[in-house]
Amino acid sequence: MDFTPFLDSLEGAGLDGLLLSLEIRGRLAIAMKGRFLLRTVCEGLRNRSLIGCAVTDETTCLAYLAREPYGLLLCTDRLDGGSGFELARLALERQPDLKVVMLALGDVIPAEHADAPWLQAVVAEADVVEGQRPLEAAVMAVMANHSYRSASLRSGRLPFLSCPRLTPKECEVLDLLASGLSDREIAERLQVSGATARTYTKRLLRALGVNTRLQAVLKGMRCGMVRV
Repeated sequence: MDFTPFLDSLEGAGLDGLLLSLEIRGRLAIAMKGRFLLRTVCEGLRNRSLIGCAVTDETTCLAYLAREPYGLLLCTDRLDGGSGFELARLALERQPDLKVVMLALGDVIPAEHADAPWLQAVVAEADVVEGQRPLEAAVMAVMANHSYRSASLRSGRLPFLSCPRLTPKECEVLDLLASGLSDREIAERLQVSGATARTYTKRLLRALGVNTRLQAVLKGMRCGMVRV
């Protein structure tokens, strides 16, 4: 899936404006598994003109990288097509100055890649759910030419996961979020106002004890409440 042509229509802003405060030489490439992760990460960026590609597979991402210099690649270890690890390796072969941050949906780094010099920064999914903005910390680290591993990857211990009981409405909203729908699209699906849809989303985040839509769906996945 190539989401790049639809970036201007996305709602939301965030990632705390981190990329706005960093000097990125070249554009931003995003390669995520599934529509939800891709859309959520894109919506977390205020200045979407930085984004050169937003895709769900290795081949399309490499094609974009071949066209012009990129400064930062955000990717998941698993993709809809190909491998995030292979993507990172090939991308850095072609653009040695590229910075790469990987979200490990499996919470581990395979042994064969553990000491690979091209694996600059890795964040475990579990640490995004329960942690203090490890993705932002990873971006800051690589932009300063440092390597990074999130807390559970350093310690070898996953954080404690508390799974709350959700109401039927909260489960319904979680399913819609996991499908990659915006608040406007959720409102249309539930036949409610946009304000009501936003209220439903806020209640869901509060019930799950998380701060973002990304954390909500990742926690829902880990608790067995939803499948993406």
